[in-house]
Amino acid sequence: MGLSARDAVHLKEALQIAVVKCSERCLYQSAKWAAELLDALPDRADDELDEKPAGGYGNKYVHPAFFPSPDPEEAALEAKELNRYLLAKSFFDCKEFDRCAAVFLPESLLAGVLSKSADSTSPRGKGKASASLSAQSVLPKISQKSLFLALYAKVISGEKRKDEDSEMIMGPHDLGSVTNKQLLVVSRFLERWFSERKSDDGEMPATHGFLEYLYGMVLVKEKNDQTALEYLMQSVHLFPWNWGCWLEITNLISRVEQLNKIAPHMPQNIMSFIFHANTAVNLYQHGQDLAASLHDLLDIFPTSSFLLTCRALLNYHSKDLLAAEQDFSNLLALHPHRLDSLDHYSNILYVLNLRPKLAFLAHLCSSIDKFRPESCVVIGNYYSLLSLHEKAVQYFRRALTLDRSCLSAWTLMGHEYVELKNTHAAIESYRRAVDVNRRDYRAWYGLGQTYEVLEMHAYALWYYKKAAGLRPWDGKMWQAVGSCLQKMGRDRDGIKALKRALLADSYYDSTSSSFGSTGPIDRMAQMDPEVLLQIASMYDRLEEQEEAKAYMELCVAQEDGGAGLGADGAGLGDSVAIHHDSPGGVTSDAETEADKGGEGTGVTVATSRARMWLARYAMRTGDYATALRLATELCQDGVEVEEAKSLVREARSNLEPGGIGGS
Repeated sequence: MGLSARDAVHLKEALQIAVVKCSERCLYQSAKWAAELLDALPDRADDELDEKPAGGYGNKYVHPAFFPSPDPEEAALEAKELNRYLLAKSFFDCKEFDRCAAVFLPESLLAGVLSKSADSTSPRGKGKASASLSAQSVLPKISQKSLFLALYAKVISGEKRKDEDSEMIMGPHDLGSVTNKQLLVVSRFLERWFSERKSDDGEMPATHGFLEYLYGMVLVKEKNDQTALEYLMQSVHLFPWNWGCWLEITNLISRVEQLNKIAPHMPQNIMSFIFHANTAVNLYQHGQDLAASLHDLLDIFPTSSFLLTCRALLNYHSKDLLAAEQDFSNLLALHPHRLDSLDHYSNILYVLNLRPKLAFLAHLCSSIDKFRPESCVVIGNYYSLLSLHEKAVQYFRRALTLDRSCLSAWTLMGHEYVELKNTHAAIESYRRAVDVNRRDYRAWYGLGQTYEVLEMHAYALWYYKKAAGLRPWDGKMWQAVGSCLQKMGRDRDGIKALKRALLADSYYDSTSSSFGSTGPIDRMAQMDPEVLLQIASMYDRLEEQEEAKAYMELCVAQEDGGAGLGADGAGLGDSVAIHHDSPGGVTSDAETEADKGGEGTGVTVATSRARMWLARYAMRTGDYATALRLATELCQDGVEVEEAKSLVREARSNLEPGGIGGS
């Protein structure tokens, strides 16, 4: 996906305009994102050929980012209120949000607008009082840029006061029920503003797109998702370079089907392409198409920290932790002072048990900014790896004090409370994580684990199924579902779930060389012996001895990578392969590296138990030679040695001349 010289120049100019326009409206995160993307564009030798657009004043070149509004009325309003706009923006930059809003929208004016909005829903007379009220509540005639700044300052002021009024994190009165009281003001004001601009035939004159974004953001906070999505879609059509608007749309999409449904209605430009790739990564998708999309984008922006993070997260969600760790390491070398998404990097280092690297990362984050939520999460993960769970909780709480919507901190704090055996606090932490993002499968899985510890298996099963729905091709999710069904006595359903877990893991293994390849399982050796033992045990309880024997043999065969799999177990692929619609994977988790390449797991507790079952089965069926061989192997394994020796003696006595077996 290469760009011509002219396309590159136009893209560079569009990103420059985006930085200026977002900065003017104090959308600093969107401005930073666009500036980072702009900086990642490689310098071209033919940039000097860039044609200067018409509209410069005299012989001096004026960049399009600083052109006045193309609408003459808007341009006149912006010029007229420039002094007040600069005053309001300076107040916003100094975090005096109420003063910023009051420059253009004093409280008396907003009170009149609110009363007019409230009265418009109820019948009233046409007397002098109504006429006076209507005259007082006319919307002010100010530019869209100034109106956005004032209303946005109101929203931020409400969020700030909401955080101040909230109780201590996880305190006795912290119910998460404190609301932003300014949302109603902003929502009613924008509702009136849009309704007054709408013509009789329903058409609305073109706007800059930022007020639609603000209204959509407010509607999201009010849980009016459908209407919010409509306004956000309008915003990206009017001004597609506001990344904050794309992120709001991403947060409203919960399933891939929904993403594919709205994709044709998006503006067809590079921003839509980036949005689609980022949303797919957030939905835990992986495959050849998504990897190719990120590769094409990185051809255009080779050093983009955002796209490199997306690629690292793609590997992370695909269970290729080593590749994800390498991606984050390279990203940190390119941008050593960037803290964004380093909480994900710390999770990877934690799982890989790379304590020196995690210690270095924690020290780096602390030296850059110890009061960033990401820094607190990284330090908390480091203390968790040291098994200092109380200190880890302290840092996760600090991260949430700085940002109550920090998803990683809620989920990880739940994990720490599980370690501390505080199940009530763990459940509350996971619930708050789900409130922040209902797509967080880790929180759903954590809820399932916690309720399973409490032996409330019906609740645990419901939460495990939610997690499995978000990660349908993660074997760990289905293994949890199957184990829970087994404890509930639903062996038949448990077998189905555990077979799906085997299928998912086998797909991850069989597609380790490339993204997206699918097909039947051709290497049944790459399986988890624990899962195979569970399936065999459930078949045993169902008194289906042949199926139980086949899965026990398959479990034992994992020791040498399947080389010892007998004829009885050779055809189990048809039994396990329930579905063939997997989106594919990358590579297995680092924890199962020993299983790769047919090397096998070696002797484990699960394989030894399976061998013991097979030895007893052989004794029951009179196959004393097989029983003697298996029991002898058990003595060498060092598992259940005494019982194995007893089986050896019994098998030998039956095989000796004159014994039961000999006669």
